[in-house]
Amino acid sequence: MARWVTSVNPVSNKIRVLIVEDHPLFRDGLQKALSLEDDIEVVGFSEDGESAVGTARQLQPDVILMDVNLPRMNGLQAARHLKAERNPAAIVILTAYHDAEQVLHSMRTGASAYCSKDITPDDLVEVIRDVAKGHFIVGGERLDARQVESWIQASVEAMSGPYIVDAEEHFIPLSPREMEILQFVTDGLSNKEIAAKLQISQQTVKNHMTSILKKLNVEDRTQAAVNAIRRGWVQLKNSSNGNIP
Repeated sequence: MARWVTSVNPVSNKIRVLIVEDHPLFRDGLQKALSLEDDIEVVGFSEDGESAVGTARQLQPDVILMDVNLPRMNGLQAARHLKAERNPAAIVILTAYHDAEQVLHSMRTGASAYCSKDITPDDLVEVIRDVAKGHFIVGGERLDARQVESWIQASVEAMSGPYIVDAEEHFIPLSPREMEILQFVTDGLSNKEIAAKLQISQQTVKNHMTSILKKLNVEDRTQAAVNAIRRGWVQLKNSSNGNIP
């Protein structure tokens, strides 16, 4: 669901921000914190990744604050869709789950910054201002496009390990089909059951699983499922937030 709070093309010199967050308390807190800034204007809200893509097309914000753990389409998928459409908005990934691999996945998806949800309002405001100017923020450091590409390359090589020949195959954003299959895996479905649901062959499912394991740099489907749940990429059935301890 999406909610707009301004017109699509207002005449304003302010940084126009779209908030994508499904938890009302956190979403309202963000809006209130940003409303205190003279140079920032919240132009709308979305509660799931799918509606966020459409809302961003309509509102053309300068910056999108994007949660990862979202219904219907997770934040990384939504970010990937927007970047594939060449949407110019700078995307700031906000998540409660923070680790080096999550940062790398986010930056490879096309995000301009990655922030833990425990970031202070003042620091988040500075991140918004920086990405609106075209900078990238990684680990609290301000980088330009060339520097962030170098950081991504170095991180991929470091996290893939010394015995991995094709490091570039790892930490690549999952395709929509791969994410769909990963959701079924976390639901406990076998390859045969997934094939039946998607009306594809079991071999095709196996091929997708091989790709998923390489991209996530894990050894088996259980590890893939645990990683996906912890990072908020998929949601468990009968769970409001999809997280596990």
